[in-house]
Amino acid sequence: MKHELATSAKQILLSNDRNGYTVPTDGLYPYQWNWDSVFVALGFAQFDRNRAWREIEILFESQWDNGMQPHIIFHQVDPNYFPGPSVWQTNQPNKHTSGITQPPVAASIVRQLWESGEASEQARMEALYPKLMAWHDWFATYRDPMDNGLVMTTHPWETGRDNSPEWDLPMSGVDTSQVGEYSRRDLNQVDQSMRPTHEQYDQYLAMVFFGRDCGWDQDEIVKNGPFRVLDVGMSLILLRANQDLLAMAQALGFEEDCKKLQARITKTQIGIDFLWNENIGAYCSYDLIAQRSSDSLSNASFLAFYADVGSPLQRQKLTQHLLRIKDTVSYLLPSCDPASEHYNHILYWRGPIWAVVSYMVGLGLIEQGETKLGNQVMLDTMAVIEAGNFYESFSPDTGEGTGGKQFSWSAAIWLHLNAQRDTFTLQDEPKAK
Repeated sequence: MKHELATSAKQILLSNDRNGYTVPTDGLYPYQWNWDSVFVALGFAQFDRNRAWREIEILFESQWDNGMQPHIIFHQVDPNYFPGPSVWQTNQPNKHTSGITQPPVAASIVRQLWESGEASEQARMEALYPKLMAWHDWFATYRDPMDNGLVMTTHPWETGRDNSPEWDLPMSGVDTSQVGEYSRRDLNQVDQSMRPTHEQYDQYLAMVFFGRDCGWDQDEIVKNGPFRVLDVGMSLILLRANQDLLAMAQALGFEEDCKKLQARITKTQIGIDFLWNENIGAYCSYDLIAQRSSDSLSNASFLAFYADVGSPLQRQKLTQHLLRIKDTVSYLLPSCDPASEHYNHILYWRGPIWAVVSYMVGLGLIEQGETKLGNQVMLDTMAVIEAGNFYESFSPDTGEGTGGKQFSWSAAIWLHLNAQRDTFTLQDEPKAK
Protein backbone atom coordinates (compact mmCIF):
# COMPACT_ATOMS: atom_id res chain seq x y z
CA MET A 1 0.00 0.00 0.00
CA LYS A 2 2.76 2.46 0.96
CA HIS A 3 4.60 1.62 -2.28
CA GLU A 4 1.46 2.38 -4.30
CA LEU A 5 1.01 5.69 -2.47
CA ALA A 6 4.65 6.61 -3.10
CA THR A 7 4.19 5.84 -6.79
CA SER A 8 1.06 8.00 -6.91
CA ALA A 9 2.72 10.89 -5.09
CA LYS A 10 5.74 10.78 -7.37
CA GLN A 11 3.50 10.69 -10.44
CA ILE A 12 1.60 13.76 -9.25
CA LEU A 13 4.82 15.75 -9.07
CA LEU A 14 5.94 14.51 -12.48
CA SER A 15 2.57 15.22 -14.10
CA ASN A 16 2.54 18.75 -12.66
CA ASP A 17 6.10 19.38 -13.85
CA ARG A 18 6.37 22.09 -16.49
CA ASN A 19 9.97 21.61 -17.63
CA GLY A 20 11.70 22.64 -14.41
CA TYR A 21 8.96 24.21 -12.33
CA THR A 22 5.81 22.69 -10.87
CA VAL A 23 2.23 23.93 -10.99
CA PRO A 24 0.22 23.29 -7.80
CA THR A 25 -2.35 21.30 -9.81
CA ASP A 26 -3.35 21.13 -13.45
CA GLY A 27 -6.16 23.52 -14.43
CA LEU A 28 -6.94 25.31 -11.16
CA TYR A 29 -3.48 26.81 -10.66
CA PRO A 30 -1.57 26.78 -13.98
CA TYR A 31 1.46 28.83 -12.89
CA GLN A 32 4.36 28.62 -10.44
CA TRP A 33 3.48 29.64 -6.90
CA ASN A 34 6.17 30.78 -4.48
CA TRP A 35 5.77 28.73 -1.31
CA ASP A 36 4.16 25.83 -3.17
CA SER A 37 7.33 25.36 -5.19
CA VAL A 38 9.59 25.55 -2.16
CA PHE A 39 7.67 22.78 -0.38
CA VAL A 40 7.49 20.77 -3.60
CA ALA A 41 11.29 20.63 -3.55
CA LEU A 42 11.07 18.45 -0.41
CA GLY A 43 9.12 15.88 -2.40
CA PHE A 44 11.40 15.88 -5.43
CA ALA A 45 14.38 15.47 -3.09
CA GLN A 46 13.15 11.95 -2.31
CA PHE A 47 13.87 10.76 -5.85
CA ASP A 48 15.58 13.55 -7.85
CA ARG A 49 17.93 15.88 -5.98
CA ASN A 50 18.78 17.94 -9.05
CA ARG A 51 15.10 18.53 -9.79
CA ALA A 52 14.52 19.63 -6.18
CA TRP A 53 17.18 22.33 -6.45
CA ARG A 54 16.01 23.35 -9.91
CA GLU A 55 12.49 24.06 -8.62
CA ILE A 56 13.80 26.76 -6.28
CA GLU A 57 16.40 28.08 -8.71
CA ILE A 58 13.79 28.70 -11.40
CA LEU A 59 11.54 30.39 -8.83
CA PHE A 60 14.23 32.92 -7.94
CA GLU A 61 14.98 33.73 -11.56
CA SER A 62 11.90 35.99 -11.36
CA GLN A 63 12.95 37.85 -8.23
CA TRP A 64 12.41 41.61 -8.46
CA ASP A 65 15.38 43.98 -8.43
CA ASN A 66 14.27 45.33 -5.05
CA GLY A 67 14.57 41.81 -3.58
CA MET A 68 10.90 40.84 -3.46
CA GLN A 69 10.12 37.27 -4.48
CA PRO A 70 6.61 37.37 -6.04
CA HIS A 71 3.88 34.93 -5.13
CA ILE A 72 3.05 33.90 -8.72
CA ILE A 73 5.36 33.52 -11.71
CA PHE A 74 3.47 33.66 -15.03
CA HIS A 75 5.83 31.57 -17.14
CA GLN A 76 3.33 31.23 -19.98
CA VAL A 77 -0.05 32.70 -20.85
CA ASP A 78 -3.08 30.74 -19.67
CA PRO A 79 -6.40 32.50 -20.38
CA ASN A 80 -8.20 30.11 -18.03
CA TYR A 81 -6.70 31.70 -14.91
CA PHE A 82 -7.91 34.89 -13.24
CA PRO A 83 -6.39 37.27 -12.26
CA GLY A 84 -3.59 36.82 -14.74
CA PRO A 85 -0.64 39.08 -15.70
CA SER A 86 -2.84 41.51 -17.61
CA VAL A 87 -4.64 42.30 -14.35
CA TRP A 88 -1.55 42.62 -12.17
CA GLN A 89 0.41 44.80 -14.64
CA THR A 90 3.62 44.71 -12.62
CA ASN A 91 5.70 45.78 -15.64
CA GLN A 92 8.90 44.15 -14.43
CA PRO A 93 11.62 43.88 -17.11
CA ASN A 94 11.60 40.36 -18.55
CA LYS A 95 9.49 39.12 -15.65
CA HIS A 96 5.78 38.31 -15.63
CA THR A 97 4.68 38.05 -12.02
CA SER A 98 2.12 39.09 -9.45
CA GLY A 99 2.86 42.19 -7.36
CA ILE A 100 2.83 40.65 -3.88
CA THR A 101 4.92 38.07 -2.04
CA GLN A 102 4.23 34.93 0.03
CA PRO A 103 5.49 33.33 3.27
CA PRO A 104 9.31 33.25 3.15
CA VAL A 105 9.90 29.54 3.72
CA ALA A 106 12.60 29.29 1.05
CA ALA A 107 15.66 29.75 3.29
CA SER A 108 14.45 27.02 5.63
CA ILE A 109 13.95 24.49 2.83
CA VAL A 110 17.22 25.44 1.12
CA ARG A 111 19.00 24.75 4.40
CA GLN A 112 17.33 21.33 4.58
CA LEU A 113 18.38 20.48 1.04
CA TRP A 114 21.92 21.66 1.68
CA GLU A 115 22.39 19.80 4.95
CA SER A 116 20.84 16.57 3.64
CA GLY A 117 22.74 16.57 0.35
CA GLU A 118 26.19 15.75 -0.96
CA ALA A 119 29.10 18.16 -0.56
CA SER A 120 28.81 19.01 -4.25
CA GLU A 121 25.38 20.55 -3.61
CA GLN A 122 26.82 23.35 -1.48
CA ALA A 123 27.53 25.36 -4.63
CA ARG A 124 23.78 25.50 -5.29
CA MET A 125 23.11 26.78 -1.78
CA GLU A 126 25.84 29.39 -2.25
CA ALA A 127 24.26 30.59 -5.50
CA LEU A 128 20.83 30.94 -3.86
CA TYR A 129 22.14 32.57 -0.68
CA PRO A 130 22.39 36.19 -1.96
CA LYS A 131 18.89 35.95 -3.42
CA LEU A 132 17.52 34.70 -0.13
CA MET A 133 19.33 37.47 1.70
CA ALA A 134 17.96 40.08 -0.70
CA TRP A 135 14.41 38.84 -0.07
CA HIS A 136 14.90 38.99 3.69
CA ASP A 137 16.37 42.49 3.30
CA TRP A 138 13.19 43.46 1.42
CA PHE A 139 11.04 42.32 4.32
CA ALA A 140 13.17 44.32 6.75
CA THR A 141 13.03 47.43 4.53
CA TYR A 142 9.35 47.47 3.55
CA ARG A 143 7.38 45.18 5.82
CA ASP A 144 8.46 46.06 9.37
CA PRO A 145 6.53 49.30 10.03
CA MET A 146 6.82 49.09 13.81
CA ASP A 147 10.54 48.23 13.72
CA ASN A 148 9.86 45.24 15.96
CA GLY A 149 10.60 42.43 13.50
CA LEU A 150 6.96 41.62 12.74
CA VAL A 151 5.81 41.24 9.13
CA MET A 152 3.10 43.50 7.79
CA THR A 153 1.10 41.92 4.98
CA THR A 154 -0.75 44.00 2.40
CA HIS A 155 -2.97 41.28 0.93
CA PRO A 156 -4.48 38.06 2.37
CA TRP A 157 -3.03 36.15 -0.59
CA GLU A 158 0.44 37.01 0.68
CA THR A 159 -0.17 35.09 3.89
CA GLY A 160 -1.22 31.93 2.03
CA ARG A 161 -4.27 31.75 4.32
CA ASP A 162 -6.56 33.59 1.89
CA ASN A 163 -9.93 33.59 3.65
CA SER A 164 -8.91 32.95 7.24
CA PRO A 165 -11.28 34.54 9.81
CA GLU A 166 -8.24 36.60 10.84
CA TRP A 167 -8.88 38.81 7.82
CA ASP A 168 -12.62 39.34 8.22
CA LEU A 169 -12.33 42.65 10.07
CA PRO A 170 -9.41 44.10 8.04
CA MET A 171 -11.13 43.20 4.76
CA SER A 172 -14.45 44.72 5.81
CA GLY A 173 -13.06 48.22 5.25
CA VAL A 174 -11.83 47.59 1.70
CA ASP A 175 -13.68 49.71 -0.91
CA THR A 176 -14.87 47.45 -3.73
CA SER A 177 -16.96 50.01 -5.62
CA GLN A 178 -14.53 50.21 -8.54
CA VAL A 179 -13.92 46.49 -9.02
CA GLY A 180 -16.49 45.96 -11.78
CA GLU A 181 -17.50 42.70 -13.42
CA TYR A 182 -15.21 39.70 -13.83
CA SER A 183 -15.41 35.93 -14.24
CA ARG A 184 -14.06 33.61 -11.53
CA ARG A 185 -12.60 30.61 -13.28
CA ASP A 186 -11.75 28.83 -10.03
CA LEU A 187 -15.43 27.95 -9.64
CA ASN A 188 -15.26 25.94 -12.87
CA GLN A 189 -12.78 23.64 -11.11
CA VAL A 190 -13.91 23.50 -7.47
CA ASP A 191 -17.29 23.56 -5.74
CA GLN A 192 -18.19 27.04 -4.50
CA SER A 193 -18.76 25.70 -0.98
CA MET A 194 -14.99 25.16 -0.74
CA ARG A 195 -13.88 28.56 -2.06
CA PRO A 196 -13.88 32.21 -0.88
CA THR A 197 -17.10 34.14 -1.43
CA HIS A 198 -17.77 36.60 -4.25
CA GLU A 199 -17.63 39.46 -1.75
CA GLN A 200 -14.19 38.33 -0.57
CA TYR A 201 -12.98 38.07 -4.16
CA ASP A 202 -14.14 41.65 -4.78
CA GLN A 203 -12.03 42.70 -1.81
CA TYR A 204 -9.01 40.72 -3.01
CA LEU A 205 -9.22 42.39 -6.42
CA ALA A 206 -9.64 45.86 -4.93
CA MET A 207 -6.33 45.37 -3.12
CA VAL A 208 -4.69 44.21 -6.35
CA PHE A 209 -6.04 47.27 -8.17
CA PHE A 210 -4.66 49.57 -5.46
CA GLY A 211 -1.18 48.15 -5.99
CA ARG A 212 -1.51 48.27 -9.77
CA ASP A 213 -2.78 51.86 -9.79
CA CYS A 214 0.17 53.11 -7.73
CA GLY A 215 2.65 51.24 -9.93
CA TRP A 216 3.42 48.78 -7.13
CA ASP A 217 5.12 51.54 -5.16
CA GLN A 218 5.98 49.74 -1.92
CA ASP A 219 6.14 52.93 0.14
CA GLU A 220 2.64 53.90 -0.97
CA ILE A 221 1.24 50.41 -0.40
CA VAL A 222 2.63 50.03 3.10
CA LYS A 223 1.55 53.52 4.16
CA ASN A 224 -1.86 53.83 2.54
CA GLY A 225 -2.90 50.40 1.30
CA PRO A 226 -6.42 49.23 2.18
CA PHE A 227 -5.17 46.12 3.99
CA ARG A 228 -2.33 46.39 6.52
CA VAL A 229 -2.04 43.55 9.02
CA LEU A 230 0.76 42.15 11.15
CA ASP A 231 0.52 38.49 10.19
CA VAL A 232 1.43 35.97 12.87
CA GLY A 233 2.17 33.31 10.24
CA MET A 234 4.57 35.31 8.08
CA SER A 235 6.26 36.79 11.16
CA LEU A 236 7.00 33.38 12.66
CA ILE A 237 8.01 31.85 9.32
CA LEU A 238 10.40 34.74 8.64
CA LEU A 239 11.90 34.39 12.12
CA ARG A 240 12.61 30.72 11.47
CA ALA A 241 13.90 31.53 7.98
CA ASN A 242 16.28 34.15 9.42
CA GLN A 243 17.60 31.52 11.82
CA ASP A 244 18.18 29.11 8.95
CA LEU A 245 19.74 31.79 6.76
CA LEU A 246 22.06 32.64 9.67
CA ALA A 247 23.27 29.02 9.72
CA MET A 248 24.14 29.32 6.03
CA ALA A 249 25.84 32.70 6.53
CA GLN A 250 27.96 31.22 9.32
CA ALA A 251 28.98 28.28 7.15
CA LEU A 252 29.95 30.67 4.35
CA GLY A 253 31.87 33.00 6.68
CA PHE A 254 29.79 36.11 5.97
CA GLU A 255 30.39 37.94 9.24
CA GLU A 256 28.46 41.13 8.44
CA ASP A 257 25.43 39.16 7.31
CA CYS A 258 25.65 37.12 10.50
CA LYS A 259 25.49 40.28 12.60
CA LYS A 260 22.57 41.64 10.57
CA LEU A 261 20.62 38.41 10.78
CA GLN A 262 21.25 37.93 14.48
CA ALA A 263 20.00 41.46 15.15
CA ARG A 264 16.81 40.74 13.19
CA ILE A 265 16.28 37.46 15.02
CA THR A 266 16.65 39.13 18.41
CA LYS A 267 14.30 41.94 17.40
CA THR A 268 11.56 39.51 16.38
CA GLN A 269 12.05 37.31 19.43
CA ILE A 270 11.34 40.36 21.57
CA GLY A 271 8.71 41.91 19.30
CA ILE A 272 6.58 38.78 18.91
CA ASP A 273 4.96 39.35 22.29
CA PHE A 274 3.08 42.24 20.68
CA LEU A 275 0.98 39.57 18.95
CA TRP A 276 0.29 37.57 22.11
CA ASN A 277 -3.41 37.74 22.93
CA GLU A 278 -3.89 36.88 26.59
CA ASN A 279 -7.66 36.50 26.23
CA ILE A 280 -7.20 33.89 23.52
CA GLY A 281 -4.04 32.37 24.99
CA ALA A 282 -2.23 32.44 21.65
CA TYR A 283 -0.34 34.57 19.15
CA CYS A 284 -2.87 36.31 16.88
CA SER A 285 -2.59 38.57 13.84
CA TYR A 286 -3.11 42.30 14.36
CA ASP A 287 -4.97 44.84 12.21
CA LEU A 288 -2.79 47.97 12.00
CA ILE A 289 -5.58 50.12 10.55
CA ALA A 290 -8.16 49.28 13.24
CA GLN A 291 -5.40 48.81 15.82
CA ARG A 292 -6.80 45.62 17.28
CA SER A 293 -6.02 41.92 17.49
CA SER A 294 -7.82 39.46 15.26
CA ASP A 295 -8.81 37.50 18.38
CA SER A 296 -8.48 34.47 16.13
CA LEU A 297 -6.69 31.19 16.80
CA SER A 298 -5.50 29.59 13.56
CA ASN A 299 -3.02 26.90 12.59
CA ALA A 300 -0.48 29.71 12.11
CA SER A 301 -0.61 30.47 15.84
CA PHE A 302 1.15 27.16 16.50
CA LEU A 303 4.12 28.14 14.32
CA ALA A 304 5.49 29.59 17.57
CA PHE A 305 7.17 26.21 18.13
CA TYR A 306 8.63 26.25 14.60
CA ALA A 307 10.11 29.69 15.28
CA ASP A 308 11.21 28.75 18.82
CA VAL A 309 9.41 31.55 20.68
CA GLY A 310 7.17 31.78 23.71
CA SER A 311 7.66 31.58 27.45
CA PRO A 312 7.00 28.24 29.20
CA LEU A 313 3.54 29.52 30.18
CA GLN A 314 2.74 30.67 26.65
CA ARG A 315 3.82 27.33 25.21
CA GLN A 316 1.73 25.54 27.81
CA LYS A 317 -1.34 27.48 26.71
CA LEU A 318 -0.64 26.65 23.07
CA THR A 319 -0.25 22.94 23.79
CA GLN A 320 -3.49 23.03 25.79
CA HIS A 321 -5.23 24.41 22.71
CA LEU A 322 -3.74 21.61 20.60
CA LEU A 323 -4.84 18.92 23.04
CA ARG A 324 -8.34 20.40 23.16
CA ILE A 325 -8.54 20.52 19.36
CA LYS A 326 -7.17 16.97 19.11
CA ASP A 327 -10.13 15.73 21.17
CA THR A 328 -12.56 17.59 18.88
CA VAL A 329 -11.51 16.49 15.38
CA SER A 330 -10.52 13.25 13.69
CA TYR A 331 -7.25 14.63 12.31
CA LEU A 332 -4.87 17.43 13.29
CA LEU A 333 -4.34 20.29 12.41
CA PRO A 334 -7.41 22.30 11.32
CA SER A 335 -6.73 25.76 9.94
CA CYS A 336 -9.38 27.33 12.19
CA ASP A 337 -10.27 26.55 15.79
CA PRO A 338 -13.21 24.10 15.71
CA ALA A 339 -14.67 26.01 18.67
CA SER A 340 -14.92 29.16 16.54
CA GLU A 341 -18.23 30.28 15.07
CA HIS A 342 -16.37 30.66 11.77
CA TYR A 343 -15.26 27.01 11.59
CA ASN A 344 -16.26 25.12 8.44
CA HIS A 345 -14.48 21.81 7.86
CA ILE A 346 -14.48 22.09 4.03
CA LEU A 347 -14.18 25.87 3.46
CA TYR A 348 -10.63 26.66 2.37
CA TRP A 349 -8.72 28.28 5.29
CA ARG A 350 -11.69 28.32 7.66
CA GLY A 351 -11.26 24.74 8.80
CA PRO A 352 -9.53 22.32 6.39
CA ILE A 353 -6.10 20.86 7.08
CA TRP A 354 -3.25 22.20 4.95
CA ALA A 355 -0.32 19.80 4.91
CA VAL A 356 2.39 22.42 4.60
CA VAL A 357 1.40 24.34 7.74
CA SER A 358 0.82 21.11 9.65
CA TYR A 359 4.31 19.97 8.62
CA MET A 360 5.93 23.13 9.97
CA VAL A 361 3.93 22.96 13.21
CA GLY A 362 4.74 19.28 13.69
CA LEU A 363 8.43 19.88 13.04
CA GLY A 364 8.49 22.75 15.52
CA LEU A 365 6.76 20.73 18.23
CA ILE A 366 9.26 17.89 17.84
CA GLU A 367 12.23 20.27 17.89
CA GLN A 368 10.96 21.98 21.04
CA GLY A 369 10.49 18.76 22.99
CA GLU A 370 6.73 18.31 22.47
CA THR A 371 7.62 15.09 20.70
CA LYS A 372 4.46 13.05 21.16
CA LEU A 373 2.19 15.90 20.10
CA GLY A 374 4.46 16.72 17.16
CA ASN A 375 4.48 13.10 16.05
CA GLN A 376 0.68 13.09 16.25
CA VAL A 377 0.53 16.06 13.89
CA MET A 378 2.93 14.35 11.46
CA LEU A 379 1.08 11.02 11.53
CA ASP A 380 -2.30 12.73 11.15
CA THR A 381 -0.96 14.73 8.22
CA MET A 382 0.14 11.58 6.41
CA ALA A 383 -3.09 9.78 7.32
CA VAL A 384 -5.38 12.54 6.09
CA ILE A 385 -3.43 12.91 2.83
CA GLU A 386 -3.85 9.17 2.30
CA ALA A 387 -7.57 9.31 3.20
CA GLY A 388 -8.15 12.37 1.02
CA ASN A 389 -6.17 11.12 -1.99
CA PHE A 390 -3.65 13.98 -2.35
CA TYR A 391 -6.16 16.82 -2.60
CA GLU A 392 -5.30 20.46 -1.94
CA SER A 393 -6.57 20.36 1.65
CA PHE A 394 -8.58 18.01 3.85
CA SER A 395 -11.49 17.95 6.26
CA PRO A 396 -10.30 17.52 9.86
CA ASP A 397 -13.63 15.85 10.62
CA THR A 398 -14.05 13.32 7.82
CA GLY A 399 -10.67 13.22 6.08
CA GLU A 400 -12.26 13.96 2.70
CA GLY A 401 -10.20 15.90 0.21
CA THR A 402 -11.19 19.50 -0.46
CA GLY A 403 -10.19 21.98 -3.18
CA GLY A 404 -8.00 20.94 -6.10
CA LYS A 405 -7.14 17.35 -7.00
CA GLN A 406 -3.72 15.76 -7.58
CA PHE A 407 -2.07 18.52 -5.58
CA SER A 408 1.70 18.94 -5.72
CA TRP A 409 2.44 20.08 -2.19
CA SER A 410 0.27 17.39 -0.60
CA ALA A 411 2.18 14.77 -2.60
CA ALA A 412 5.50 16.37 -1.72
CA ILE A 413 4.83 16.60 2.02
CA TRP A 414 3.62 12.99 2.05
CA LEU A 415 6.80 11.80 0.30
CA HIS A 416 8.98 13.79 2.69
CA LEU A 417 7.19 12.54 5.83
CA ASN A 418 6.85 8.98 4.59
CA ALA A 419 10.63 8.75 4.37
CA GLN A 420 10.69 9.41 8.14
CA ARG A 421 7.54 7.50 9.06
CA ASP A 422 9.26 5.09 11.46
CA THR A 423 10.54 7.98 13.60
CA PHE A 424 7.05 9.22 14.43
CA THR A 425 5.91 7.20 17.42
CA LEU A 426 3.06 7.90 19.83
CA GLN A 427 4.58 5.75 22.57
CA ASP A 428 5.53 7.58 25.73
CA GLU A 429 9.27 7.75 26.23
CA PRO A 430 10.52 5.84 29.29
CA LYS A 431 10.93 8.05 32.32
CA ALA A 432 14.40 8.40 33.79
CA LYS A 433 14.94 6.48 37.01
